[in-house]
Amino acid sequence: QVQLVESGGGLVQAGGSLSLSCAASGSAVSIYYMGWYRQAPGKQRGLVAGITSDGSTNYADSVKGRFTISRDNAKNTVYLQMNSLKPEDTAVYYCALHRGGGLSWGQGTQVTVAS
Repeated sequence: QVQLVESGGGLVQAGGSLSLSCAASGSAVSIYYMGWYRQAPGKQRGLVAGITSDGSTNYADSVKGRFTISRDNAKNTVYLQMNSLKPEDTAVYYCALHRGGGLSWGQGTQVTVAS
């Protein structure tokens, strides 16, 4: 019953910034581990950033210091602020909610960073 809708993707120049949003319905993002993943063509989907129910965050080494995951419980939305973007950040970015019954995924939003 969980629905996740990502938005905010687009085309940016290298070094630029972009903010992604993941709006959730059916479940509260505040009580689950929420993650941002990305997948480029021909590549495996991998975790970019995650945030736990208590607010702890974790990041892939490739984005540490550049990306920030956050959560607005009132809006039931998770965000990914991406700064200092690099061409290798180009991918479809997915939001996921983690719980015992399995992961729930959004449809993804395309992020393209021009070289």
